[in-house]
Amino acid sequence: MKIKLIGATESVTGSKHLLLTESGSQILLDCGLFQGMGRETDELNRKLNLNPAHLEAILLTHAHIDHSGAIPYYVSQGFRGRIYCTEATFDVCKLLLLDSANIQESDIFYINKKRFKQGKKALEPLYTEKDAVGALKQFHPVKSGAEIKINNEVSFHFTETGHIIGAAAINLTLKKENNIRKLTYTGDIGRYTDPIMKKPQVFPQADFVICESTYGDRLHEETKNMEGRFLDIVCNTCITKKGKLIIPAFSLGRTQEILYILNKLEYKDRLPNINIYVDSPLSTEVTKVVKKHKECFNKELVHYIQSDPTPFDFENLYYIKDVEASKEINRSKEPCIIISASGMGDAGRVKHHIKYAIEDSRNTILVMGYCAPYTLCHRLLSGEESVHIFGDYFKVKAEITSILSLSAHADQNELVQFLACQDKNKLKTIFLVHGEEEAKAEFKIKLLEEGFYNVQIPAPGDVYDLFE
Repeated sequence: MKIKLIGATESVTGSKHLLLTESGSQILLDCGLFQGMGRETDELNRKLNLNPAHLEAILLTHAHIDHSGAIPYYVSQGFRGRIYCTEATFDVCKLLLLDSANIQESDIFYINKKRFKQGKKALEPLYTEKDAVGALKQFHPVKSGAEIKINNEVSFHFTETGHIIGAAAINLTLKKENNIRKLTYTGDIGRYTDPIMKKPQVFPQADFVICESTYGDRLHEETKNMEGRFLDIVCNTCITKKGKLIIPAFSLGRTQEILYILNKLEYKDRLPNINIYVDSPLSTEVTKVVKKHKECFNKELVHYIQSDPTPFDFENLYYIKDVEASKEINRSKEPCIIISASGMGDAGRVKHHIKYAIEDSRNTILVMGYCAPYTLCHRLLSGEESVHIFGDYFKVKAEITSILSLSAHADQNELVQFLACQDKNKLKTIFLVHGEEEAKAEFKIKLLEEGFYNVQIPAPGDVYDLFE
C-alpha cells in the first residue's frame, strides 16, 4: 500500500495526496486548486496526475479552495465516488464551490475576450456552476470521530484541527493481510489561541503523518494586545487621518474573526462611531453558516455569547451585496472600515477598493493573514512603490501595515505542540507538505531537534510504500 504526494509539495496550494491500496483502490486525500501561481496556475490545475474515474473516494479535510476547489473538475472528468467530510465542511463547501465555479466562468470570459481580439481559439472554464452542483450531490458528510469503513483495506475518522469550522485531520487505518498501519493527514492546523475556534484536538498514534508546514519557519506575533493595536490602526486611519481602512479578508474565518474583535470593542464602547462594511456577498452567506455551527466555537466565545448572542453583528455594521452599493462606498469620502474578499487582494471586490484607496495617504490597507508570492497583498507588504491593478499601475501612497497574529495556521511552536501527542519511537515518518521551501527546511530541522528521527520533504509525485 502506497501514498503518492501530488499537490502542495512545493507550495501552500493545490493539496492532494493519493492512497493506492494493494487491491487497486485509489483514495484521494483533499482535492485542492493551485492558487496564486501566476500564469502557471491554470495549467497546473488542468494537469490531473491521475484518472478521476479510478478514484473510489475523496476524503476532505476542510472547505478552503486550495483543499477542495478541484472537486468539481474531477467530477466533470469522471469521478463518481463519495466525498467524505465533516458536516460543517459540507455546509461551507455548498457556498465556496459554487462561488469558485462562478469565478472560473467569469475569469475565462475575460480571457476569451482578449483571445478573440488576438484571433485565438476560445478556452473552456476549468469547471462550471453545473459541475459544482453535480459535485455537491456526491458529498457524504459524517460526524467528527465516527469511524467510517471505505473498503476492507481502509477505514478512517476525523479529529478537529481548529483551522476553520469543520476542519479536521484524517486518521486512516490501513490493512494489508494481517498487518495494520496508521496514517494521519493533518490538513491545515489551527491556532491554540484562535478567537473563535476550539483548540486542535489530540489525534491517535500514527505510524506516518503527512503534516502541513505553512509557518514551519516562524513564530506568530503575540495576541495579548492585538485588540489594542487593531483599535490604534482604526483610530489613526479613520479619526486622525479621516481616511478609509481597507482590510482584505478571506470570506471564511478571517472575516468572522475581525467582526468578533470589532463586536467586542463596540460592546466595551471603545469603537469609534464610523460605518463598517462587509463588502462580499460570499462573506455574508458564510457568516450565516459560521453562526450555525456553534459546536466549533471555543469556550471563550461560548461564554461571550451568553451576554451577547450576536458576536458577528453590531451597530453601524452593514453587509453589502449590491454591486452599485459597493461602488458607492468607493465614491464616498467618509471615513470607514471596509472588510472585503479576497484575503490576498488578488480577486474580488477588495481589489477594486484597493485600487481606489492606494494613491491616498489618508487611507490604510491592513493585511491580516498569509499572502502567497505574486499576490497583490504580498507585493504591498514587500514595499513596492507602485503596483499593477486591472491593467494600470498605481503609486502606493496609502499606509500599508499588517497584523499577522490572527493567522489561522499554527506557527512553528504550535505545529510541534500538535505533534507532541505522538510517541516518537512509534512514529516511523513525518512527511512535510503545504509549505514554501524555506519553511519546510526550517521545520524539518526543528523536528529533528525535538527528537523526531525521520522527517521527509517529498517532491511532487514522490511515492512511499507504507508497509515496507
